[in-house]
Amino acid sequence: MSGTNAEPDELRPELHQRIDRMDSQHLELLHRIILKLELEQVVGEVHNAFDAGRSEGRLDRVDEIIREVRARRPSG
Repeated sequence: MSGTNAEPDELRPELHQRIDRMDSQHLELLHRIILKLELEQVVGEVHNAFDAGRSEGRLDRVDEIIREVRARRPSG
């Protein structure tokens, strides 16, 4: 096993080999972990985009627009 400071180009082949040797249970677990990592990345990107939009004033009217839409929507 390589150290924790391995370069991505060195780490990638090692990870591929280790994944190829995994049993199905560990492979499913790894898949869930990767999905969670991807979700965290997307959440961070969305958060950053909202912060940028807010600082640029692009979200200033959101509350007003929501109130307008709700007022036009039939109740029930």
